Amino acid sequence: MDALFEEAQQAAAYAYAPYSQFRVGAALLAEDGSIYRGCNVENRSFGLTLCAERSAVVQGVSRGRRTFIALAVATPDSVSPVGPCGACRQVLSEFMAPQGRVRFGGSGDERVDTTIGQLYPYDSLHDLADREKS
Repeated sequence: MDALFEEAQQAAAYAYAPYSQFRVGAALLAEDGSIYRGCNVENRSFGLTLCAERSAVVQGVSRGRRTFIALAVATPDSVSPVGPCGACRQVLSEFMAPQGRVRFGGSGDERVDTTIGQLYPYDSLHDLADREKS
C-alpha cells in the first residue's frame, strides 16, 4: 500500500483544482497488477467536477479492467486524511469487492487503512446478490 499511496501522491500533482485549491490523487490496483492513476478535474459548475477516484476507475475500465483490489487516495492540501466522497464510494463498490483495501492520507504522517466494505457498509446491490445466492 505504500507504493500505491506514492502513486496517488504523484497523481495529485496533475489535479486541476483552480476553484477549491484542493488537489486529490488516486491510484487503483487492478487484479492483474496494473495501476491506474486519476486526479480531480474541477469545473466552474461543481456538479461537473470529476473526482480522482472516479477518474482512476475510468482509466482502468477504458483499458478493459473490471476488477480492482486496492485503492490509495492522497490529499496533499490537507494535513489530515480525507476519504472518498459518497459518489466515489458507490462507483468503487461496483468494481471492488467489500474486502478491497483502501488507504487514504493527507500531507501529514497519518494514514487510514480500511476496506471498501467498511467505507460503504450497506451496499444494496451486493447485499441483494448475496441474498439471492442463499
